[in-house]
Amino acid sequence: MPVDLATVAAPARSAVLTMEIQRGVVGDLTAFPQLAEAADRAGVVPNTARVLRAARSLGVPVIHCTAEFRADRAGSTVNCQLIAAMVRNPDHLLVDTPPTELCDGLGPDPSDLVCARLHGVSPFNGTSLDTWLRSFGVETVIATGVSVNLGVLGLAIEACNLGYQVVVPRDTVAGIPADYADAVLDNTFPLIATLTSTDELLAAWGTTAG
Repeated sequence: MPVDLATVAAPARSAVLTMEIQRGVVGDLTAFPQLAEAADRAGVVPNTARVLRAARSLGVPVIHCTAEFRADRAGSTVNCQLIAAMVRNPDHLLVDTPPTELCDGLGPDPSDLVCARLHGVSPFNGTSLDTWLRSFGVETVIATGVSVNLGVLGLAIEACNLGYQVVVPRDTVAGIPADYADAVLDNTFPLIATLTSTDELLAAWGTTAG
């Protein structure tokens, strides 16, 4: 079924979510160099920065979904191989340390919200994200960040389960290996999201502010 991007992603009904675009994930302090390289090739940070600038200029809420751990690991359940691998490094994404910060150019601006989580691989369960979105009257989430493998895919599935429309600009997300990420974007995301690009989204918003 054809989707009218200008309607689905209308500023009055949308919010932009960034997923783990953090210095310790895909930035200068990355613990995941292959993922950081993939994000760099896709232009995740600069393209997301364009989307965020346009969103803020139009009054579209921006929420940064971040991951972090306490030094004592309180609040974090080690129940999968990914989390087990991360917590083996005692310094990985510690609360209030530089690796948890957003990558340069993304903020947070004073109008942004930051939704930090201590557990899991996606941003809705056990956080205030759904409540915040509903307080803004949001019906569509625009997903950016990493990774297509788990985090962004989990975000999209959870958003669908909660009744939101999902829009994903392909040049604001990345995963590894690249051919796998492309396959997920080509074969899974079209079933649960509207795929677009940064340029197409900004055009739908009628802005060049990005």
